[in-house]
Amino acid sequence: MPHSADLDRLAATVLQVGFDGTTPPDWLLRQLAGGLGGVVLFARNISPDSPGLVWRLRQENPQVIIAVDEEGGSVTRLEAATGSSWPGNAALGVVDETDRTERTGMEIGRLLGAAGVTLDYAPDVDVNADPDNPVIGIRSFGADAGLVARHTAAWVAGLQSTGVAACAKHFPGHGDTVTDSHLALATVHASRELLEHRDLPPFRAAIAAGVQAIMCGHLMVPSLDPERPATLSRRVLTELLREELGFGGLAVTDAIEMKAVAAHLPQTEIAVSALAAGADAICVGITSPGGENVAELRAAIAQAVRDGVLDEARLAEAAGRVRALVSWHESNRQDGDGEHGLGQGHESGRRGPVVVEVDPEHGVSRLGLDTARRALRVTLGEDALERPVLTRPPQVIEMTARPHQAIGGAVPYGPGEALAGRLPGTTVTTLTPDRHGLPELRDQSQSPLVVVTHDAHRHGWMGDNLAEILRRRPDAIVIEMGLPSRPVGAAYLTTSGNSLVSALAAAEWLTRA
Repeated sequence: MPHSADLDRLAATVLQVGFDGTTPPDWLLRQLAGGLGGVVLFARNISPDSPGLVWRLRQENPQVIIAVDEEGGSVTRLEAATGSSWPGNAALGVVDETDRTERTGMEIGRLLGAAGVTLDYAPDVDVNADPDNPVIGIRSFGADAGLVARHTAAWVAGLQSTGVAACAKHFPGHGDTVTDSHLALATVHASRELLEHRDLPPFRAAIAAGVQAIMCGHLMVPSLDPERPATLSRRVLTELLREELGFGGLAVTDAIEMKAVAAHLPQTEIAVSALAAGADAICVGITSPGGENVAELRAAIAQAVRDGVLDEARLAEAAGRVRALVSWHESNRQDGDGEHGLGQGHESGRRGPVVVEVDPEHGVSRLGLDTARRALRVTLGEDALERPVLTRPPQVIEMTARPHQAIGGAVPYGPGEALAGRLPGTTVTTLTPDRHGLPELRDQSQSPLVVVTHDAHRHGWMGDNLAEILRRRPDAIVIEMGLPSRPVGAAYLTTSGNSLVSALAAAEWLTRA
């Protein structure tokens, strides 16, 4: 049977690829002119000194999907250089006001729309059932399926009201794992019944809310398919997601260079197998300098059809769903969105009144800062007679774990910086897994001591350091920026978010009488 003359273009349509630098390389422009369906933007691509990026991409292919990971909180691309204006999902779950969550999604959507983005790989709708989860944690709305489901629906509704498509992730649920799928294949050891009651409700809620896309996680879920990871499983992507849950939108893979799958199969085989299983778009976050792996993927998909490994109708269906999402965006985008693309559009969008109502003191979203304030929880030590108020510059020790790849680089902000802005003379020492020897601790009479942690319960070196600090300085104030744990110190502050506004809220609480 002869194949379509558009076979190569169909293969290009289902790819969503990243690139290096703040200007699109020639290979990417050529691929776009040849029908490349999607471009994924990361913090490495975004600079106020490089305006018009999206406009340039759309010059080559007006139908290209521009995708980005913008969850708010610790996973941000457009605000990576300064820190997110929103505290993230866990803080929203703590506050538990779905109207606020919907407005947060709407504000993020307006920011993205001003930048010309089509598809946001968000929200994270995983139920964080295991507090030791190394990659989800505060990216989740919480550990209760009902709470996660209702905030999922609200976030999706808010984002999509701006004409930016939402993408619920990581199907069928990444919350009950102790492995980061960027580094190895994670396994969800849960019965089908437990998945139904715990992990699937948020995805059902997203579908009911009209979510345009769902991202599949690189997960082994033996109760669904004991042989193949979810990304490559027809049982998961077609029988469960399509036939049982009734999802008709775009199914996109998590990045195929992640070691969960890339350590076992070549990228070309991953892409073909995922498409055959029911995926519609293949995410390739890291590409070779000349785009060689993109060309290889495109050729391999087309060849798989010619060889009978991949059904042409399945590929055409996938490409059709890509085009359907583009059509949805064009029908729903707000007037003026993306006129400048990234660079001008981002900077004017973040602080301009068209996108968000801005807090005049800090230049961040008023809504986001208010959410961070409301999510802040404080437990005073047993011996504390009153709320501590810092009036002198403190010594700040910030202990930070190596960020997982979903976040990207180390965060450029924190409570230390925020405190220094309010109390000049504040000193900040940052400890990392590679360099975590304690600095000299000043005497209590010299300065207050503030210790900042992130998931201290998961990192032995961090917990050991914290215990030693408190042995020497029981008056120390502790700020936990990750998941809350057992309260310690003279005051224990939990932000449930690792973002700019979370840091500002903690510093404000400590310095205002």
